[in-house]
Parts: sequence; C-alpha cells; structure tokens
Amino acid sequence: MTGRRRNRSTFLPTRTRHLRVTALSAGALVACASLVTGCGVIPGTTGGSGDTPITVMTWAPSDTSATNKPGMPAFAQAYARWINAQGGINGRKLKVLTCNEHNDSVAAAKCARLAVKENVVAVVGSYSQYGDSYLPELEGAGIPYIGGYGVTTAEFTSPMSYPVNGGQPALLAGLGRELAGGCGPVALVRPDSIAGDELPAMLDSGLKAGGHRPAIDQRAADDTTEYSGPSRQALTATTGTPAKGGCVIPALGDRTDTFMDSFRRDREDYPAVKTAATLDSVDQTVINESGGQSGPYEGSYVTGWYPVSSDPRWDAMKKVIQEQAFGDNRIDASDTGVQTTWIAYTVFRSVVASLGSGDVSADTVRKALDDGLKVDTGGLTPTLQWSSEGPLASIGFSRMVNADVTLQVVRQGQLVAANKGFVDVTKTLQSADVN
Repeated sequence: MTGRRRNRSTFLPTRTRHLRVTALSAGALVACASLVTGCGVIPGTTGGSGDTPITVMTWAPSDTSATNKPGMPAFAQAYARWINAQGGINGRKLKVLTCNEHNDSVAAAKCARLAVKENVVAVVGSYSQYGDSYLPELEGAGIPYIGGYGVTTAEFTSPMSYPVNGGQPALLAGLGRELAGGCGPVALVRPDSIAGDELPAMLDSGLKAGGHRPAIDQRAADDTTEYSGPSRQALTATTGTPAKGGCVIPALGDRTDTFMDSFRRDREDYPAVKTAATLDSVDQTVINESGGQSGPYEGSYVTGWYPVSSDPRWDAMKKVIQEQAFGDNRIDASDTGVQTTWIAYTVFRSVVASLGSGDVSADTVRKALDDGLKVDTGGLTPTLQWSSEGPLASIGFSRMVNADVTLQVVRQGQLVAANKGFVDVTKTLQSADVN
C-alpha cells in the first residue's frame, strides 16, 4: 500500500524554551507559492462571514521512509465532504487544504507559510515532529494550531497551540502507574540524547506513584540501526524473580520496530520478561505486523489517549468514514492519527458554531478558545478548555489541558480495554523530577 502509515511517535521532550515570534517575509511568501501543487491544496477561499467558505489546513508526512500519517489529511478531506453534505457549519462550507510535510523541518515550515499565504483560519488535526519550525510561522500570523498529535514539547508551550491529548508525557506516566503493581524491574530503552534524557522522569513519576523503584535507564545510541546489544542488556536487567519478571519499555520513536525485531529473538531466553508500550509507538496495525497473538506484544499493557477503537463512542467518526471515505485505505478508524483528527475537527466545529453568524477568522477562532470555550468531544476526552497557564505549567507544559489516559492490553492479538474509563495523570506528572 502506498504511503502506509506507521503509527510511531517521535516525541522526545526538550527543556521548555521561549518560542520566537517571527513575521512572514516577502521572500517566504514567494517561495511558498510554488508549493500549492506539491502540498495537495484544494483550491478555495478563506473564512469570513455570509456564504464565504471557511478554509483550514491539515498537514502530515506521507510517502517517506520514516513516520507516515496519510490518514490524517485524507480523513480531514472526508470530514469536509461530510460536514458540507450536512449543510456546512452554521451554513458555511468547509474547505480543507492539505500539505505533505515530508518529515522534514524545512518542509514543515513551508507548510506553515502556505497556511499563512492562503489565510487559513486554523491548522487542524495535524502531525509534525518539527514544532520549532512551523509554530513560529503560525505565531507570527496568529493562526491557531488545533489538535496536533502531541508529538513535540512546542505543542505544549506555544500560545497558538491547542492540544487535545497529553502526548508522550501522559502516556509514560500512565504506563508507569500501571506497571508499578505488576512488574519487577522496569527498563526504559531510549535514545542516548539530550532530548531522550527527559523521558525517564515521566515514566518514573508513574512508577513512584505506585510505590515502585525508578526504571533502569537503558540508553541506546541515537543513530544505531541494530539493537541486539541494548535488547540483551534490558532483558538481563529485568529478569527479576521467577514469579515476577520485569518489563521492558522501548521508547525509540521510529526505531521501535527495529528494536522489537531484536527483542523478539532475544526474549526466548527470558520468558518471564514482558514488554509494555505507549499507543503512539504501538497500535493494532503494528501488533498485527509483528505476529499478533504470537508476537512480542501479547499480554502487554499499552497506554493510549482515547478509548479502544471498538468503543461505540467512535461510531460517529466511523459513520463519516463509511459515508465519505469507504475504500480509502489511507484511513483506518483504529489509527490514533485519524482519531486525533476527528477530535480536532470536533473542537473546530464547536468553535465556529459558538461564533454564530459572526466573522470566522484566525483571530475570532483563537479568541473563542482563549476566552474559555468548553468543548464536549462525546466522551472521547474530558471536556476540553484551554487557558494561558494550564495545570502542568510547573513542569513546562503550560498548554496541556488533558492528561487523561486509557489502559489497554493485548489479548489474543487484539488491543482491548484493561480498565474502564480514563486515568488522570495530572498529579502524577506534577511530581515529575524534570530538573
């Protein structure tokens, strides 16, 4: 399948930084004019009042050798067809522009410049690991970024960002809480990099909350392509006792699958050791491709941001796919990228509805969000509401307003809910040692 998505996060948090605000230069405007065809733009007009269509953009990488998320812009286009078939939002048609950011910082910035050039009222439901490249462009133009994937720290610090989930910090904290009661020694296999240095603190906050000792910090060279050494070291360190084996958590972004190839072979000598993961690294597709019930994830706990894909709360999204994207193999209802895009457009629809017959622009959309608009996502997240200083500002995530996670487990090769409802890890993260 062309552009097959690989649902693996590359979130590697860095210290909170001051994001610069930059103005779009005339040269950048000229440069982005040539991107219209390459970015797959659907020609249209911008938002406004009356019958003028409302224009937004969704971007994600596609056809790359690393993470691909073609389902996100594809679903955004399907959503626009669906909402327009219902009469639009407040009677206004929705136009969705798309852009392939190619997993490249320069391309991500170009997508943002194109969004500015096209005068979109928001960037909605997108994925890019290059927040430091695209967010300054959006900040300079005052364009809100609604419901990104939660893949970079910048998404949790920029005043233009309105994230709908808690990113990898929430997933790691939630996973730590779950493993604390069921695992012996826990090893975190992560990149040996400045960015990777902060991952243990998130996991340890959850382990500590459950009375467990900190994880064994197993570093791997950031540019390695072979993990037999780190795999063996992690398995040896987590052998534990015969009655209570340990757990290995790979947090290697796009290289997680490569690690698991080694882990699966090496694990034969350590049957008591289990693996655990976060849903931004492992989803149902990855589980299927790794052997399903006979693969390394069987019995593993996995933390996610949302309910499992079989939950009836996803029925409305599935109806959109059925009616407007049936047969489009880029769009998978179990893909967390597609799910995040649905939630992001739910937020956007609520914002526009709140504006009534008034002007719809980047300024009015942003003002509605900043003024405390509450958004009900049908139980897929808690009620969402943003403020300038969120509850996790003390650890550098001032824009994070949803730190709820779900606990799932792989049974007979299928991801199913391990517990009912959500677990709020806000207080757990507040205790994280990020210094």
